[in-house]
Order: sequence, then C-alpha cells, then structure tokens
Amino acid sequence: MSSAAASSPVPGGFGLRRALVRNRGALIAAAVLAILLFVVDWISAGPLTYFDVSFLSSGGATSALAAIGQTIVILSGGFDLSAGAVISLVNAVLASSMDPMAPGASILLWTTVGIGVGMAVGAFNGFFIAVLRMQPIVVTLSTMFILQGVTLLVMDKPGGFVSPDLGTFYLGDAIAGWLPMPLVVIGVVLLAWFWLKGTRFGTALYALGSDPESAASVGINVVLVRFAVYVIAGGCYGLAGVFISAQTGSGDPLVGNPLLLSMFAAVVVGGTRLGGGQGGPVGSVFGAYILMIVVNILLVLNVSAYYATIAEGTILVLAALAGSISHASVLAVQLRAARARLAAWRAGILPSQLERVDRRLKIAEPAHAQRSPASPRPAFHLRNAETLRYALPAYVCLLLIVLVTQIWLGRAILNPGYWNSLLVLSSFLAVLALGQGTVILTGGLDLSVPWTIGISGIILAGMVNGSDAALVYALPVVLVMACAIGFANGFGIVYLGISPIVMTLATNGILQGCALLYSQGTPAGFSSPMLRWVMTAKLAGLLTPIVLLMVVFVVAAVLLLGRTPFGRRVYGIGNGLRAARLSGIGVERTLILVYMLSAVCAAVVGVMLTGFSGQASLGMGDDYLLPSIAVVVVGGALITGGRGHYLGMLGGVLLLTALQMLLAGTTLPYATRAILYGLVVLGAVMALRERRLQ
Repeated sequence: MSSAAASSPVPGGFGLRRALVRNRGALIAAAVLAILLFVVDWISAGPLTYFDVSFLSSGGATSALAAIGQTIVILSGGFDLSAGAVISLVNAVLASSMDPMAPGASILLWTTVGIGVGMAVGAFNGFFIAVLRMQPIVVTLSTMFILQGVTLLVMDKPGGFVSPDLGTFYLGDAIAGWLPMPLVVIGVVLLAWFWLKGTRFGTALYALGSDPESAASVGINVVLVRFAVYVIAGGCYGLAGVFISAQTGSGDPLVGNPLLLSMFAAVVVGGTRLGGGQGGPVGSVFGAYILMIVVNILLVLNVSAYYATIAEGTILVLAALAGSISHASVLAVQLRAARARLAAWRAGILPSQLERVDRRLKIAEPAHAQRSPASPRPAFHLRNAETLRYALPAYVCLLLIVLVTQIWLGRAILNPGYWNSLLVLSSFLAVLALGQGTVILTGGLDLSVPWTIGISGIILAGMVNGSDAALVYALPVVLVMACAIGFANGFGIVYLGISPIVMTLATNGILQGCALLYSQGTPAGFSSPMLRWVMTAKLAGLLTPIVLLMVVFVVAAVLLLGRTPFGRRVYGIGNGLRAARLSGIGVERTLILVYMLSAVCAAVVGVMLTGFSGQASLGMGDDYLLPSIAVVVVGGALITGGRGHYLGMLGGVLLLTALQMLLAGTTLPYATRAILYGLVVLGAVMALRERRLQ
C-alpha cells in the first residue's frame, strides 16, 4: 500500500512534464511577454496604470483575433494569405452599410455580419482547398486579390461611418476599472477554442496537421475537417474586422494589408509549428501582444516607425528558426554535414581531392556484333508533346482576346501600335516570369518580389537622379543588392530550414522597412534619360527599344532553363528533392542560385519601371506579386514544381497583358483587374489539375 502511494506522484509528474513540453512555445511566449511588460514599466514615466493596460489590450486585439484564425489553419497543415484582405472587406462592408443618421447600432447584428462575411470567404477557400484539393497557398493568394478588388468596389477610398456604439462596446470596460473588454472578447474566443479542442473535431484537426494520410486511414473525414477549418478561421478574421472597425470608426479598403506579416509572426512566436500538428491559439495571442509591445517600445525610444516591419520580419525569422531547432532540424543536419565535410577535407578524401581515374568496367564488344542503324528522330510535336499540351492553351486564349479586342475596340490585329504596346507592357512580367517561374519549378514561391522591385527602383532613382553617367555604377549596385537579397532567402530556406513562404514574406517586410528608411517615406530622384529612352522611345516611329532587348532575354531564358545543367538541376529538384540528392545534384547550391535569380529579375523590373514612369514610388511592386505567379500557372507550369516551360510562361504573360489592355479600354472599374487575376489563376490551376488527373 505504501509503495503504491509512494509511486503515485510519478505518473502525475510525468503528465505535468509532458504538458510542459507540449505547451513549451506558449509558455516561452508568456514569459517573454511578462519581461516586455516589465521593460515597458521600467522605461515609462511612471508605473503601468489600468489605462495603460487597457490601451495595450485594445492595441493588440485585432492581430490576436486574426492570429487565432491563422493558427487553426496552420495546425491543419495549411496557410491562409487572404486573412488581411478579409479584415479589409469586413471593415469596408460595415463602414459603407451603417447609417450615420441612425441613433444607435445593434452590436450583435453588425458583429454577426462581420463574422458571417469572414465565414463566407472561409467557405470559398475551403471549397477549393478541401473539396477540389488545390494548393492552399495558390487559393488563398488568389482569394486575397479577389477580395481586394471586391473591397475597392464596396469602398474605393477611405471614409464611411462606423457607429460609435461599436467602439464604446469593444473598446470599453467589461468591469469598470478592472477588466478591459478586448481581453474579454479574446478570452471568449479562446474558451470556444478549448471547447472545440476537446471535441472529436479538435482531435481530428491535430491528426490532420500531423499526418493527413494517417488521419484519413483511421476514418477521419479529411475533406470535412479541412473545410471547417477555413470556415472557422474566416469567422475569426471577420471578428478581427469588426474590432478594427470599432477602433477606427471609419472604413479603409487597405486597413488589413499590413496585418499579414504580423499575423504570421505572432503564430510562429507563439510556438505553433509551421506544417501543423503542434501548438495552439493561446501562444499566438501572446505572440501578437509581444509584437505590439516591441513596436511600442521602439516608439517610446524615439525609433522611427519605419523600423516596425523590419522588427516584425526579423522576429518572424528568428522565431521560425528557434521553433525548428532540434536534433533532426535542417540546421542541425547541415551543421553535421559541414563537420563531416571538414573532417573529410582534413583527411584528404573529398571527391575533389582524389585522383580522377576512370574505374568503370570496360566490356569488349563482340566482333560479330553489328551496330543497329540509328532510329529516325521523332517529329517536333512528338518530342515536345507535353510542353505543347500545357503551353498552347495560353496562346490560343491570347488569339481569342486579340480578336475580342479587335471586335470590341477596333485597331488591334493590323495596328503596329497595339502590338508594340502589348510587348512593352508584357516586358515586366516576362522578366518576372523567369525568376518566379524558376522558383515555382523547384516547388517554392517567392513572396519578396513586391518590395525587391520597390527598393531596387527607389535606390536606382536616388543614385541616378537624372544622370546617364551615374547609371554606370548605380545599376551594378542594385543588381549586387538583389543578389544579396536572393542569397539571404536561399540561405534561410536551404540551411536554416525556414519555409519558403515564411522566409520570403519576412524578407518582403524587412525590405519594405528598409525602403521607407532609405527614402524617409518620400522617394527622391528620377530616371536617367538613357533608361527613359530604352523604355519609351520609338525606333522608326514603331518599335520601342525594350522590345528588341526582350527578344534577346526570351532566347536567353529558354536556353537557361532548357539547355543548361542549371536548368536540368531545377527540373530535377522540382520532380523530387530526395531523388535529386541521390542523383548527385547540388540541391543547396542550386536552390540558392534559384532565389538569387528571382531577386535579380525583380530588381531588373524595378529598374524598368523606374525608366518607364520616370521615377520610383513606394509600393510600385505591389501589383506584381499575383501576376508573377499567375503567368507561370496560366502558362502550364505545375504549382508544386517539376513541370513547365518558359515559352508557356511567356504565353501566360502575353495573355494576361492583352486581357489587361482590353479591360483598360472598357468602362469597367480598376478593381475588376484584381478580381479577374484571381479568378484566372484559380481557373488555370483547376484546369491543369483536371488534365493531370486524367
């Protein structure tokens, strides 16, 4: 009896230790938050008051609510890039629907409207991801652009009206002087999560994130669980949109865009594992408040607000790195491999140090053996059947768009000016297609394209400032900087084991802050006359010089991906990383070169845009992220890598540019372009998926 009593604490202690390990990320985030609160109390003029706590709780509530939804998606093994756009849409819907002449507003009604809008978007995402089994990254990125267009249709500029009653309720006190309402709202959402976690759905959610195939094999309805995940997450984004509407008191169609980076950073800081199966929303709430307090500390120390995105991006990278450190992590494996290579080098047994002797067996050919006559070379359409199968639809659709343009607007088919404009406007995406397309061929994605374009154009314009002579050294500086950006992306992905989505998203945020710091919010300088001539002049009154340069570029791109060892290595990696390693491909070196190529292409586009418009501007690359992916997918490339041809991507470029020119000649609003881009990408991915399954 006594022995049994003595041994009883052991299971309890083991259970406690297991719980601590399982919730390590959230506990560490809570400890960091407590330290930061102590720092805030120390650097403030006086001790923290209830007003300070209430102010801090409302400042981080929107990010915390959105991070809860993003955490649920990531726990299932997915990603949701449309979260910020959902928040913007809910804000625009509320601000444009509330009547400023009405004496009061129903808090329950408008909260239900906001959550309902978010859940509807989540159902849209869930249908394509769960039912049609499409890639979450592509679906949610397309949804993001569709929602941005819809939001602009609802509200094309900041304004509108949000009832003060909404702010009074959500920003007030639940218990006067003791408990702020934002903490109550977050607490209620977390209680709902704890209830959900204890149900069969919660168990299925973690099982799905850990191993989808095993989850399906034990009878879990993977489609239903995955669909419900995006619906629930959309409801959280909708509630975050309601909360930010209460804070601002008005509408802004872009209010949710800056939240995407901080949202992912909060999830990672809170200890949720990217890839699913481990973590929870509690840590993400702590992570959201950690990021908010860090930004506030910078402001208290009189550090420029431009450092905010740099801090968020850096924290995201460090948190992702810290969360993945283990004996089996990519970083640990790379360190052990480096140690083994160093030992082999010291022993002189590296392959490059050994004498190169041909040790292959030589088999003598029998004297009576006769060489069979060489078989005739297959016809062109047989050799390139797969490429033609996926690339030709883009060119067929291009011809249809040109015919529609001729019928609707006239002066297209036989008008040299139309074709020159089409080729000039296509040149930007044609360059981006090489970089982003090469990344996609390896199974990755580069989300740092927008601000690589932006900072390249801003730095070039500032250095050149209208001087052709300065272009001689400014252009190499920009290209070297782009190489460094691409190397940083590739190094983080290859050697630190950070997800390409997270690494390039963090880099994009860091570059945004650097561009703001360099320009102080107002880019200076303008393009040199030579660069302006290349992008806008007319040779013989018909052809712009950039068109001739693009012909050379297209030839070089086709040869690079189709006729060089680098191109073969890219396709090998896309068709299977493990098989590529076993085949002797230098995977690490090739992937770093791939991301460097993508960054250089983005920098070249920044230079081209500066020459085309005459100067650089903040956000000049924002409109090129989805199109850079869309042209690759529309051109027949497989979003998971391994299949695609640059000529197909070029067809996608020409198709989308011709479509853009057609829309520009109509009376349709500008917002329809973003909607159309998103729908085109979804349609193309669906069509190519159906062909692949046949």
